Amino acid sequence: MHGSSPAAWTAVLLALVGTTIGGIGLIPNPNWIVFTIGVAVALIAGPVGLVMSKAGYGADHH
Repeated sequence: MHGSSPAAWTAVLLALVGTTIGGIGLIPNPNWIVFTIGVAVALIAGPVGLVMSKAGYGADHH
């Protein structure tokens, strides 16, 4: 099935965790360090998913 792989799940979870951390960093007053950490985690999600996919943890393509 498309996207049902450890690589895809890891990328999505990292993006969600990064978004959550970034959102928490903006409540109630902006804490730019926490927000930046959240953005960094969310941006790392794509490359991590790609590397995991190339390492054999991606969905099989027939």
